[in-house]
Amino acid sequence: MTSTLWPGHLPITRVRIARPTDRLTAVTGFYRDVIGLEVIGGWIDDGSHAGYDGVMIGLPGWDTHLEFTQHKDGSPCPAPTRDNLLVLYVDSREDLLSVSEAIQARGGVPVVPENPYWLNRAVCFEDPDGWGVVFSLKPGVG
Repeated sequence: MTSTLWPGHLPITRVRIARPTDRLTAVTGFYRDVIGLEVIGGWIDDGSHAGYDGVMIGLPGWDTHLEFTQHKDGSPCPAPTRDNLLVLYVDSREDLLSVSEAIQARGGVPVVPENPYWLNRAVCFEDPDGWGVVFSLKPGVG
């Protein structure tokens, strides 16, 4: 069983997953309006952010959030592969169907995953940058 506590030498209290984009408005809209997550913060460069604008998207109930940044000179980040994924787990097939229907009703279009592991146990979408968002049955659920 995996521990629910961080190792003693890592007093971590919050996690932020950050990545650059050249489509900050479209990416924000996808995670907020299509996926349905909350924007919990953000900034427009006022000279104190070295040319970066950004937005933070919250993952409810967790001290975890996503950060997307856009630099005025463009992103140095290469395009993602089809296997760069954010994976979010659900507990049942009924939940998976409900999530899939809700996201599709908001304009999300399912895509075929690169890795066949996700077939028949997940529904996959791509954000405007081509990064995959996978909603999957948690391990051990068939």
